Amino acid sequence: MERTIENINEKIENGDVQVYSASDFKESIRNGDVPSFEEVDVVTCGTCGIMSGTSAIFNIIVSEPGSFKKANKIYLNGIPAQVGPCPNELLGSVDCIINGTGRSKDDINYGGGFLFNDLLKGKDIEVEVETYEGKTIRTTTNLDEIVTAHMIGTRNAFKNYTAFVNTGDKPINSIFYAKPMESGFDKISFSGCGDINPLQNDPKRNVIKMGAKILLNGSEGLVLGSGTRSSDEAPNLMLSADLKKMDPYYIGGFMTGMGPEVYDSVAIPIPVLNEGIYNNLLVLNEDVPLKVADIKGRSYHITDTDYGQMWNGHDINRPKFDEGKCIGCDVCAVEENCPTNSVKHMIQNNKIIVELDNEACFGCGICSTYCVGNVFELDTGMANLNIDGENHSVHITSRQSDRLRANHIINDLVDRINDGSFKFSY
Repeated sequence: MERTIENINEKIENGDVQVYSASDFKESIRNGDVPSFEEVDVVTCGTCGIMSGTSAIFNIIVSEPGSFKKANKIYLNGIPAQVGPCPNELLGSVDCIINGTGRSKDDINYGGGFLFNDLLKGKDIEVEVETYEGKTIRTTTNLDEIVTAHMIGTRNAFKNYTAFVNTGDKPINSIFYAKPMESGFDKISFSGCGDINPLQNDPKRNVIKMGAKILLNGSEGLVLGSGTRSSDEAPNLMLSADLKKMDPYYIGGFMTGMGPEVYDSVAIPIPVLNEGIYNNLLVLNEDVPLKVADIKGRSYHITDTDYGQMWNGHDINRPKFDEGKCIGCDVCAVEENCPTNSVKHMIQNNKIIVELDNEACFGCGICSTYCVGNVFELDTGMANLNIDGENHSVHITSRQSDRLRANHIINDLVDRINDGSFKFSY
């Protein structure tokens, strides 16, 4: 028995499509009651994590037509963008491309991911343009006023990631940890959502092809093809969607030891057209390998583990926190190191105030690791690594992927398919 896309779209129109989220589908496998091939039409898969290849293309009106010939440089909230490719001569507007990893010249902790989130929340941003004639034009704008805002992910939704430990004798700055990673070989950082990741469930890209419809940060978009540095062994995707239709919950900035990064959330439906596609969906976390390397470089491979150790049985929710445990440190290590700026620590009327923004929180585990007073509690778990015949138990201290957000966008896609607003296009 085989299905066609037309069969599934007809079921969507008739309201009798059988669609499962990847999380529910995997849970049914573990419980021994997985639906058969005949009982499932679509499984929605997804991921959320740092995706450095994220850029946006903007057209921004900065002054009246004729006021300058063309722009040489442009900064958005201090972040440099690349002017062009169109010169827009004498039009008073600027086309530009800005990277999610771009860093503000005014604030080293502010980058493109934070800018995208601010725009989606309706905030005004500062625009500074240096023109061909040597003028400097300063203005403000917001997402409603920006003429075009389109996102392109040049390298998104990796199938294969690497986890990192520090086996050396000094801290190392890296994009793979939220702060300089201390020596001691007692901490591990990783990325990837394991068995719900789209490419884990369609490793040969039988259905995740050029033109496939997706959700990118909540906005309906397309797979453009393979991403940069993609290979058969380590595939990733190039994606695109309208930034104006995105949800700020799904995209934002993430600080690392090497500066600001950007995270995205992606959901992709897998149409279950045949038993081969169905069988690929039976993969579980413990089946998905994960390389472990020294944080001094990805080429320093140490051992291997799997995503079962990273996710199974661990808390993917937000930390519990007890403000009463705060001991009033002069410098709050959590506020200083939280990669998404989710924690605020202050003293008001001689009283210690601790605030946690659950919408911005990434569930990474940095707060529960570094808070001296144990204000924050989050079970991110331990990983048991076998290295040269010796077992090492290391604390998972920095998760650079957020399975909770991934579940939310996966379920969002389930709802859209069930209500008929999302259909397959190929």
